[in-house]
Amino acid sequence: MRQNLLLTILLLTSNLIVFAQKNNILNSYKHHSVITENDTINYHTYSKQNIDSINTLFIYLQGSRAKSLYQIQKREGSMSIRTTVPFDFATIPDHYLFVVISRKGFPFVTEKDKPFPVPKSYFENQTLTYRANQADVVINDLYDKYNEQIDKIIVLGHSEGSDVAAKLGTINKKITHFGYWSGGGNTQFIDFVTFIRKDVDKGNLTEQQAQVKIDSLFNDLRNIMSNPNATDKFWQGDDNSYKRWSHFSEPPVENLLQINKPIYAAIGTKDQAVALESAYLIPIEFIRQQKDNLTFKVYPDLDHGFGKEIENGKFEEHWNDVFLDFLNWVDKTE
Repeated sequence: MRQNLLLTILLLTSNLIVFAQKNNILNSYKHHSVITENDTINYHTYSKQNIDSINTLFIYLQGSRAKSLYQIQKREGSMSIRTTVPFDFATIPDHYLFVVISRKGFPFVTEKDKPFPVPKSYFENQTLTYRANQADVVINDLYDKYNEQIDKIIVLGHSEGSDVAAKLGTINKKITHFGYWSGGGNTQFIDFVTFIRKDVDKGNLTEQQAQVKIDSLFNDLRNIMSNPNATDKFWQGDDNSYKRWSHFSEPPVENLLQINKPIYAAIGTKDQAVALESAYLIPIEFIRQQKDNLTFKVYPDLDHGFGKEIENGKFEEHWNDVFLDFLNWVDKTE
């Protein structure tokens, strides 16, 4: 299952400045809603400068966690902010308007100490098409407001968000640059088989044990595809309905190949959620189709969230390094 990077900022008495900085960013967001005939889409923007100085829209599409964008937890003498937005805001250029979209049914912020059950509307709209259309509406809304000053529209999707970015590229032609991070080229289903086979190669499973797991997997997938719109049946976690799995089963490379704007695909060699072999299908297909709008970058020893394990349980975060590579690519790519 593709997982989002989850950043945790612990606030203790000794680091009030850190919290003040993060809390200031949280309070600096502006909140917007687009009301359509059948939906209300909530999105949020952040910029360092006055909106008149903005010339680039930067839309981030997060992964699959059923959470608000920010979660606050208050404890005696301390407070923490958790988020599915993994950026160091100091790395976002001054002329960018940073944009994130709330998951269906979720507010911008929730409190960890106040339970917030996953809304029914979230499961009902847990599809690739919905998320892509949601992002399309947001981009069009912003473009209508600021088209005279916008030079670039950048979409960066991570994990499940990469699938969304690929699909979005088939319906929105205003986007100028695409980031496709920690995503495969083949259907997500193949990753489960690949990782079982890797366990055989590592000696963690025998051939017989692997075949039992694969047969069980195939049975699960048949059940999912026989009930493709079920929101009361779940697989790989209570937040992932059959509807989610069936509607995210199409191979993203088929959508990526329809995009003619520049694409920056990035994946770590130690990705534990997406098989590296699946990601390599992307450059292979672009070569086969003689398309030259893909930059494909593999980051040695980095995991799904671009972290690097330096010893058991301890990690170095390299998300910002990958992001700076991406920004340099955007600046050099027309």
